[in-house]
Amino acid sequence: MPEIRGCNVPSDLYYWPEKHVWVRPDDDGTVTVGVTDVAQSLAHAIISALPKPAGKPAKKGRSLGTIESGKWVGPVTSPVAGEIVETNPLLATDPGVINRDPYGEGWYVRIRPSDWESDVADLVTGDEGVAAYEAFLEAEGITCGEGS
Repeated sequence: MPEIRGCNVPSDLYYWPEKHVWVRPDDDGTVTVGVTDVAQSLAHAIISALPKPAGKPAKKGRSLGTIESGKWVGPVTSPVAGEIVETNPLLATDPGVINRDPYGEGWYVRIRPSDWESDVADLVTGDEGVAAYEAFLEAEGITCGEGS
């Protein structure tokens, strides 16, 4: 897994670097969305994760719910438009799973996208995604794990 400035950035996911969210297309046509290692590192210990419930619309660029830590409260921004079809049940009892495993068990929601082909054009993946995230982290001076 590529590491940039101490942050894990798997090359097999799609990213919206400015919003610190990742997307993984699933075999059933849905996409799984979560927050990046960068986001969880900046937030520090996550104490609450409150995604909107299944059945609610997901609007690209709008909030899918919130994450709260001891130093920060903020939205998880949707990288795609569609409908939320599932929320991660672990988040209700163990929101810290996002800190421990942001790309695995710490996923946030699953969405059935309404126009994946259009939305994916605004995301980056593979070597391009890693390079884009690296450029963003360098420009912002962000390093994961600092001050933790």
